[in-house]
Amino acid sequence: MSLYAIGDVQGCYSSLRALLDKVSFNSDCDQLWFVGDLVNRGPESLAVLRFVQDLDGNATTVLGNHDLNLLAIAAGIRKPRPSDTIDDVLQAKDRDDLLDWLSQQPLMHFDADNDCAMVHASIHPDWSIDKALGLAAEVETVVRSPQCHEFFANMYGSKPNHWSDKLRGNKRLRSITNIFTRARYLSKDGLMDYANTDPPEKAPRDLTPWYLCKTKSARTTRVVFGHWSSLGCRHVNQFIAIDSGCVWGGALTAVKLNQEITEFIHVPCEKNR
Repeated sequence: MSLYAIGDVQGCYSSLRALLDKVSFNSDCDQLWFVGDLVNRGPESLAVLRFVQDLDGNATTVLGNHDLNLLAIAAGIRKPRPSDTIDDVLQAKDRDDLLDWLSQQPLMHFDADNDCAMVHASIHPDWSIDKALGLAAEVETVVRSPQCHEFFANMYGSKPNHWSDKLRGNKRLRSITNIFTRARYLSKDGLMDYANTDPPEKAPRDLTPWYLCKTKSARTTRVVFGHWSSLGCRHVNQFIAIDSGCVWGGALTAVKLNQEITEFIHVPCEKNR
């Protein structure tokens, strides 16, 4: 059995199928982890959702910011932006089934057997793995509940840009969601920076990539994540970044998690093949 994590697909269905062919994916025994952002900006969000849903027990996915944005738009909370490419999902006959399936996906996944976690963007350095799972569950419960409309209506925005256990209500849920799905950097003051998308080599010196920040609780768990296309594919300490910007003309990447050597496997975006 092989376990592969796959970077941000964002509607690049053709590249996803090419990548699975390249790794000789076997649905009889292999497992796939998707780091979120299955949809949007790419040409075939509907095909991606249907394919991953049909994988059933062979696939695990976490929610990314574009996935949550789709759910908010479908709930009537937000209008699509000109750059959104999710009309095929919103107009599909099986729309309700797909959206219900998407809303059931977690913000964080943890595999104790492999001591490996998966999130879309980050885990706050103050959070242990157990605490992060508990905080993710707070948001997941609301997304799956009749209160989801209120959550989506208050989901957008970058404040508060710090984490505190004292946060309550919508501010708490927004902060948790932003950390899991949008964060890249922390400032020297411990504030989350949601604006800078540069790789660390080009970022201001007062910003530290979240995965290089000192943690309050010792963590050795591997964490695989996406969201940061300018960062590309990197293995730093126990952190594995796999968003190689397929939707921007880059590549779609897989990494085999159940082997000792970290090997990135790429296929170029469709227009470059």
